[in-house]
Amino acid sequence: MGSRSPHVMAATGPPSTPYGAGIGRRRGWWACAHHDEGGPVHRLRQIGHDEEGPVRRLPQIGYFASSPVRRAATPDRDRTMSAARRLNQAAGLLAASVLADSGVEHYRGCFENPAMYLPLASSALSLAASLHGTADARGGGHRLRDAIYALAGLTGVAGTGFHLYNIGKREGGWSWINLFYAAPVGAPMALSLSGLMGFLSERLRRTPSNRPPRLLGFPAGRTLAALTGAGLAGTTGEAGLLHFRGAFQNPAMVLPVTVPPIAAALLEATAAQDAPSPGLRRATGGLLRLTALLGFAGVGFHIYGVSRGMGGWRNWSQNVLNGPPIPAPPGFTGLALAGLAALWLLEGKQ
Repeated sequence: MGSRSPHVMAATGPPSTPYGAGIGRRRGWWACAHHDEGGPVHRLRQIGHDEEGPVRRLPQIGYFASSPVRRAATPDRDRTMSAARRLNQAAGLLAASVLADSGVEHYRGCFENPAMYLPLASSALSLAASLHGTADARGGGHRLRDAIYALAGLTGVAGTGFHLYNIGKREGGWSWINLFYAAPVGAPMALSLSGLMGFLSERLRRTPSNRPPRLLGFPAGRTLAALTGAGLAGTTGEAGLLHFRGAFQNPAMVLPVTVPPIAAALLEATAAQDAPSPGLRRATGGLLRLTALLGFAGVGFHIYGVSRGMGGWRNWSQNVLNGPPIPAPPGFTGLALAGLAALWLLEGKQ
């Protein structure tokens, strides 16, 4: 023993071969790291049992002090990650809707302003980041996704400014006819909502496992419910304006201006209560799911609306440009997913 180093040593074999190598194996059977008052005493200990009973864990010294400790996921952490990935899905649906819709509308405008290419590039990046985030089950944020979502949010705000300018410069200024047929005033905000939902997703992913999630300094569930409700209200206003232009000639045109606002109001009521009733939670979840279905159903209704134009789908090159916007309704679906994520967090008291 005198010729040995006084430092902690390791073994891989039984007690008869105390100074082997490779104790770092995940399922090794022997470890030693012990000192007593008389000097360094190397005593082998079989992992699993000692003189006093089961050994629950290895001492965090020597080799084992630098080994990473894998912590089991807690139910609250799983709930937070599930909500984060659902927000990625919401951001992706909103981005896909903007990519297709702005592509058609800006093509109709012949890309007269070079800035009209920006929402296509930004929404495509936001869609790619959202697909990546949906598939990413790891905790922690992602800097590139963060940057892409920030770009999407800023692009949407800038686009709103361009559309407001477009309406104001027309003959008659802020008149009903210009609100109906000029650049859609609320459309660019869908891209900002995509960036916002992605940004919030990255904040949830960065939440330490031992803390309740918070967004913008407030409880995550309530913050997300408030922002989703505001997004649903704005999207309903845009749909209401264009359906009013169409004189609500199809009774189904009433649904996008009634169901989503009620779902948003119930979501806000759920968030405002410390202990919402099970009936309120079920009603909120049901209406949010109905709102999500309305987004997909709206695509079908808009396809039918295009077919009713002169020449139908045989004249698609004009009717798609001038008929109801086919890619617009899934914006409701994206916001409904965000609302369900908020409800998921609220049910977990987060």
